[in-house]
Amino acid sequence: MSIDKILVIDNESRMCQLLKTALESEGYQVEIALDGKQGMKIFAFDNFGLVITDLKMPGKDGLQVLEEVKSQSPDTDVILMTAYATAQTAVEAMKKGAYDYLIKPFDMEELKLKVRHIFEKKNLKRENIGLKQILKEKYSFENIIGSSGKMQEVFRLVEKVCTEDTTVLIRGESGTGKELIAIAIHQNSPRVNKPFVAVNCAAIPENLLESELFGYEKGAFTGADKRKLGRFELAGEGTIFLDEIGDFSPALQAKLLRVLQTRQIERLGGTESIPIKARVIAAT
Repeated sequence: MSIDKILVIDNESRMCQLLKTALESEGYQVEIALDGKQGMKIFAFDNFGLVITDLKMPGKDGLQVLEEVKSQSPDTDVILMTAYATAQTAVEAMKKGAYDYLIKPFDMEELKLKVRHIFEKKNLKRENIGLKQILKEKYSFENIIGSSGKMQEVFRLVEKVCTEDTTVLIRGESGTGKELIAIAIHQNSPRVNKPFVAVNCAAIPENLLESELFGYEKGAFTGADKRKLGRFELAGEGTIFLDEIGDFSPALQAKLLRVLQTRQIERLGGTESIPIKARVIAAT
């Protein structure tokens, strides 16, 4: 496991040593610099997740450090410290991208908590990126079995529709991997970071399917004691996969067609037209 690194910049050596001791006791690797110029030289040669800098320093001040850090490494967080706080400076610091603004003297335990939150968030982000890469590799076209000429043609079509934001209909026998194709399309599309919502229409009773897809308002029917969002809304700007749409009743097929044409839905019991932004992939 990599050690989270922090750079502390302050022209008061006592403050630097105090922060170094406190943060190293929490398991972080801490480097110190006694002015902004020296600090940016150290910053250029290592990968710091956090910079804690004083605001008022001779030469390069904390706001200049903040600007340079954010310019060179936008993902690095910066906490500014000062004994000369003004509302104007605080607002300027936050506008320039500071994570926080601390007024000296501050509670060291409070700082430790802020630092812990910063690195927990960074670690979660790294884990999410890693997971997304695993999913992308898992659902890449190379991992969908099929070497025949017909399957290669399917792959070419699938790769083409990934970048085209159109509704897709996948047809095939049960067990031929229609959902796997749908996931592959989503994972290789610009919507990859948005939700993928799969609906097995054959597994939902017909009398519940409409409310499951479109949601309902409070009082729409007996037992509807509060508003519920449907799958279309839950998909947000991602992808909704409707499996076995051939099992739709003619009335529900007509409603789905209208949704695809107007890109709007109405919850059961409601009158408001709600725009939908999700891409629709259907299978039968």
